[in-house]
Amino acid sequence: MNVKERESLLKQGSLKVKWPAEPLLGAYYGEEEVEVAVKTIRESFDPTVGFGFICPEIEAFERAFADYCGVKDCVSINGAGSGLDMVMMCLDLEPGDEVICPSVNFRAQPMSIVGQGGTWIPCEIDPVTLQADPNDIEKRITPRTRAIYPVHMNGLSAPMDDYYEIAERHPHPKYGPLKVIGDAARSCGGGYKGTKIGKKGWMTVFSFHTQKLMTTLGEGGAITTDDETIVPRLKAIRQFGWGAGGWGTNYKMTKVQAAVGLVQVKKLDQMIGSRRKVAQARSKMLEGIPGLTLPFEPEGCVHTYYLYTLLVPKEWAGEKRDEFMMRLREEYGVDSVVANPPAHTSIPFLAEHTGRSSLPVSEEIAARLFCVPTHPCMSEEDNAYICAALWDLAEKMKA
Repeated sequence: MNVKERESLLKQGSLKVKWPAEPLLGAYYGEEEVEVAVKTIRESFDPTVGFGFICPEIEAFERAFADYCGVKDCVSINGAGSGLDMVMMCLDLEPGDEVICPSVNFRAQPMSIVGQGGTWIPCEIDPVTLQADPNDIEKRITPRTRAIYPVHMNGLSAPMDDYYEIAERHPHPKYGPLKVIGDAARSCGGGYKGTKIGKKGWMTVFSFHTQKLMTTLGEGGAITTDDETIVPRLKAIRQFGWGAGGWGTNYKMTKVQAAVGLVQVKKLDQMIGSRRKVAQARSKMLEGIPGLTLPFEPEGCVHTYYLYTLLVPKEWAGEKRDEFMMRLREEYGVDSVVANPPAHTSIPFLAEHTGRSSLPVSEEIAARLFCVPTHPCMSEEDNAYICAALWDLAEKMKA
């Protein structure tokens, strides 16, 4: 992007759409979703039909999403937070059992470990990919480690094969190879070594929240797995111990959500493709921008660009990064967000749990990262304006 192009774009004065840093509808809806929702509601007027429990719509959605991810089974749920709790329940954690997951992360994942009585062991991230660092994970494994619990951060797959190799090298003395469990709340539809995210992992948890890459009327989620032995337990937990017996509660998705989800799954690759087109055009326009490091897509991965994550230079970490974000918003009307600060320092409950441990790489990278808006419906003009604003401000800040 040359100087004249930037000057022309900035004369617009603002974005055509006032995009939040993390748009409140991450997917897009059309008349097809409206029609299927209304049809499903109308059919449910019949007192012999109602809104069902685990009804054909839910079963059809689960089959469609399992097929999309290339796995044997999918268990739909009311949200990813519930799913993260459920996968930890399936470990039957005992006092002192440890689960490793990154700290540059949304709080829900480490909270699920602590909530089920486990000990969260925070690990470092790779400063290039922002994924849990396999080398650091291996250093943190002890005889008490039960699972490696990566997050597919901001739309990019974590290096799952690396974690599996570590899990095999360090079996638990009682349970054997460590479980590898994925959090794909921000990465639905992404790819890894010829597979969809969700294929690799004992279980993988997805979010269909309103901000995510597809959404089932604002809330919802799913757990995918190839382990058929664990599915009855997941379904029992989801509905008051039904079927397999034992403990359970109510984590079900609704019938109407599932019906709409079937439409969203069919659109998912198209929505990811449009989002990738925005991100790839942006990276081309930002090539050579002073100071900022652009997102990285490793070979063999398909990044969904749920968030477009940038890093400021080391010398701008912290206050100068915050100034950059403030000026970007106030002078150019471009919103941004830090996604995410380290949970082991930013969440008091988790800080106390970890004994306020130190993770220098995570803390440094988190003080440098920020994310600017991206969306499958973003126009070329708005995308170019965001790039022009970043260029203009980066040059001013560097000077």
